[in-house]
Amino acid sequence: MTETRRANDRNQKYLREEYVSRINCVIDYIESNTGTELSLEGIAGVASFSPFHFHRIFRAMVGETLNHYIQRIRIEKAAAKLIRNPKKSITQIALECGFSSSAAFARVFRETFNMSASEWRSERHLQYRKIRKTDSKEGQALSKIQKDFDVSSEYIYSETQNQIWRIKMKDKPQIQADVVVKDIPELQVAYVRHIGPYKGDSELFGKLFEKLMTWAGPRDLIRPPETQILAVYYDDPDITEDDKLRVDACITVPEDTPAEGEIGRMSIPGSKYAVARFEL
Repeated sequence: MTETRRANDRNQKYLREEYVSRINCVIDYIESNTGTELSLEGIAGVASFSPFHFHRIFRAMVGETLNHYIQRIRIEKAAAKLIRNPKKSITQIALECGFSSSAAFARVFRETFNMSASEWRSERHLQYRKIRKTDSKEGQALSKIQKDFDVSSEYIYSETQNQIWRIKMKDKPQIQADVVVKDIPELQVAYVRHIGPYKGDSELFGKLFEKLMTWAGPRDLIRPPETQILAVYYDDPDITEDDKLRVDACITVPEDTPAEGEIGRMSIPGSKYAVARFEL
């Protein structure tokens, strides 16, 4: 390989990593601002590209136009909220997810899911989703896992004012975990992002964390026991198509750690989380 060829390869690698870094920033920005007005000019500014150049790069790297991506993220978030927040009105959820009116939301929802938001939320549709899961191989596996666990909602104790439940496996009583709902503070993390199928793909997660650790090690960012390793899942697999699913392999890092190439940086908001520790 000639020196010119090697230099071209290095330049192409640098450009790809730089584009990945900027598109990651855009995806993070959209994720945090779906309820606000999002314009091509404003988002292109986040990526430090001209609107025309940014639009071409985003479509090439993400596989969707910017407008289609934003609308899909908004409608999928709304679909999930309709099921998880039954006490919220459809109009309230539509506005929270960035739709200008309930009429605009209703039109996009029907175009996307071929039914109204109220039908989606109905018990009949929930039953349809369960049946659809059971009919698939993945659904059968999920059903078997659920049958293997005896989940008790009994309140156990409250030394710290936390809600606590106990999960046990019927056939393996030695495997159990206490699930605690507690407040977790904001976390600063570095991540490697994957967009596409991931369910059951241990090799994929191995590669993601290997890339992350290979980057973090020489920078003295792996500091047991304070360094936490985690994965962040953005989408509901029952709603989002497999090739659009997003997951980040993450480790906690100091707040002043910069993003570099394919390694992104973000804050995970503090909130209430269900926490469980399993030991096999």
